[in-house]
Amino acid sequence: MEKRSIETIELEMAVLVRRLTSLTTYKKIGNLDRAAYLLLHQIAFNNGTAGVKVISDEFQLDISTVSRQAAALENKGYITRIPDPEDGRAYLLQITELGGEILDENRQVRQEIMGKLLMNWSDEEGDSFGELLRKFNATFLEED
Repeated sequence: MEKRSIETIELEMAVLVRRLTSLTTYKKIGNLDRAAYLLLHQIAFNNGTAGVKVISDEFQLDISTVSRQAAALENKGYITRIPDPEDGRAYLLQITELGGEILDENRQVRQEIMGKLLMNWSDEEGDSFGELLRKFNATFLEED
């Protein structure tokens, strides 16, 4: 890739992160913070259950960090811990009905915001941008 492209991407990513931080810091988006939203989404994405190790690997976080976040969600009744059928010593996190409802509400609010930001984009531009973001995010999992 050309240096000019990398320079543009680096700057635009910095601006994007700043704007997203500002948006989420000064304007409440739903009632879940980003970490809780992503954790619930990952559990729901895995058919309603996921292990702490799987989640920590996916987000490249320490297991203790995921465990703390999970404990907060469990205290709110959004998830429960169930025995792992494959490993009796471990447990899985399972999204509750309330957790699913909260996730759906927050997803809708977030998608409405994205829809407003992208309302002048064509479907093709949205599809391309989404695929490129997915590809970019996947590269983080490839790096080690």
